[in-house]
Amino acid sequence: MNRSQVRLRPFPIKAKLGTLVVVSVFITTGLLIVALRTDTELRFITVFSVIATLLITQFVAHGLASPLAEMTTVARAISHGDYTRRVSGSDRGDELGSLAEMINRMADDLEAQDHHRKELVANVSHELRTPIAALRAVLENVVDGVSEADPETMRTALKQTERLGRLVETLLDLSRLDHGVVPLRARRFEVWPYLSGVLKEAQLTGAAVARRNLVSNSGSHSRTDVHLHLDVSPPELAGYADAERLHQVVANLIDNAVKHSPPHGRVTVRARAGTQPESLEIEVQDEGPGIPRSEWHRVFERFNRGASPKAHGPGSDGGTGLGLAIARWAVDLHGGRIRVAESARGCRIHITLPGRAPQVDLT
Repeated sequence: MNRSQVRLRPFPIKAKLGTLVVVSVFITTGLLIVALRTDTELRFITVFSVIATLLITQFVAHGLASPLAEMTTVARAISHGDYTRRVSGSDRGDELGSLAEMINRMADDLEAQDHHRKELVANVSHELRTPIAALRAVLENVVDGVSEADPETMRTALKQTERLGRLVETLLDLSRLDHGVVPLRARRFEVWPYLSGVLKEAQLTGAAVARRNLVSNSGSHSRTDVHLHLDVSPPELAGYADAERLHQVVANLIDNAVKHSPPHGRVTVRARAGTQPESLEIEVQDEGPGIPRSEWHRVFERFNRGASPKAHGPGSDGGTGLGLAIARWAVDLHGGRIRVAESARGCRIHITLPGRAPQVDLT
C-alpha cells in the first residue's frame, strides 16, 4: 500500500471528548505522583494540573468550534440568497465533516434551483417578447394606415395572439418543473404543412416588423431580403412531437439563420425521416459566415452571441443569446439531439427527434 493511500480515520466527536477526559485524568494523576515523590506542595500541582487541562481543552474546543463558526457564516449567507459559499473540511470524516458535506450539498441544490429559475424566466421572457413585438408591429401598421386591416393581416395578428395564449398557458405548466418532469403534448403531424406554416409566419412577422421600423425610422432593421426555402422528402412525411415545443425550435433557428444570412441570402429548412418509426431529422442551413469549429461546443449555451459581432448579418441586432439555448432545451425534452453539422457554406444545425418522445427527468 502506498504511503499516499494510508489515511488515518479521524476520531468522532465523542471519542475526542472521551480522550480529553482521560488525558486530563492522566495529567492530574501524574502530577500527583510527582508531587508525592518530590515533596512538592499540592497547590502547585493543582495549578499545573488546571493549566494543562485548560490548554488541552482549548485545543480540542478550537477544533470543534472553528468548523461550527464557519458553518454558521455559510448558513447565514445562504439564508440571504448567496448560494456560492461552501464549508471547508467536508472530508474530515467525523460528525462535523458529515454536517459540512450536507450543508455543501444543500448549497449546491439551492444554487442549481436558483440557476434553473433564472434560466426559466429568461427563456420565457425571450419567447413572450417575439410574438408581442410582432403583434404590436401589425397593429401599429393598421392604426397608422400603413397597411389595411385585410384578412391576411388579421390572420397574422390572430396567429401571434394564439401563440401568446399558448405561451401563457405553458407558464401554468412550468410549476411542474419543481417536480422534475415537463409534460410533452406529443402527437402525430404532417411535416410539410406544419413547417410551411412556421416559415410563412416567420415571413409575415419579418415583413410586419420591417414596415413598422420604416415608419418609426428605427435604427434596427428586420431582414426581408432573405429567401426561406422548405425541402421535405417525401412530401407525405409525418413526425411525432410536441407542436409548440417544436415551433420554438424551428422558429428560433430560422430567426438566427436569417440574422446571419448575407444580403439576398437563402435559408433552407430540410426534413427527412429518421431511422426509427415516426422519428424526424430536421436541418436549418444558412449561407452566412458559419460558426468556427472551436465554437461548436458553445453555440447552445445561454447568452452566447458568437465569437465576433462581424458574424452577424446586416439585419442582426445582436440578439440575447437565448435562441439556440431554448432550441436545445426543447429538443432535450423530446429526448432528441441538436448539434452543429459540417457544411461547405454557412451554418447547418441538425436536429434528431425520436419517434416517441419520453418524459425527461430534469432533476
